[in-house]
Amino acid sequence: MRHSKKFNHLGRTSSHRKAMLANMANSLIFHKRITTTLAKAKALRVYVEPLITKAKDDATHSRRTVFEYLQSKTAVSVLFRDVAEKVGDRPGGYTRILKTGNRLGDNAEMCIIELVDFNENMLAAKEAKVKPARSRRGGKKKPAGVTESAKTAAPKAKASTKPAAEAATEVPTEE
Repeated sequence: MRHSKKFNHLGRTSSHRKAMLANMANSLIFHKRITTTLAKAKALRVYVEPLITKAKDDATHSRRTVFEYLQSKTAVSVLFRDVAEKVGDRPGGYTRILKTGNRLGDNAEMCIIELVDFNENMLAAKEAKVKPARSRRGGKKKPAGVTESAKTAAPKAKASTKPAAEAATEVPTEE
């Protein structure tokens, strides 16, 4: 029975699983986005998010703890220098999993796992998408800076009541 056995073993021994997750975490930190299977991505998210949280506190003990998991000095320095700086104000949820479909050979569910604050395309789309202010009555909003008195003060062209033929033959006079 599987009582109290929560994490996915991924069909590997303990040492193989730890080495694989450390390598995937290093790749994620260096490249900011990797393509893998859905099961490995979910296991990697559980593995790497506590490390990113630890990286927000730049202390010697935190660096040693993270190095114990990643086994790479360059990955630790990139994590503490670049990644922790970008996610400093975020309270969690540092990774995003995007499903991409099934793999051709064995029909495994594939996905992209990425660091949230490093996807420039999604950040640009978020900034460009601004919700317009809505009224419950559905009335149109006036452009900023245009008031009712400014509209009435604008000169209006006089509409001629004469037929077009008479207006064409008439000579303009000075008023």
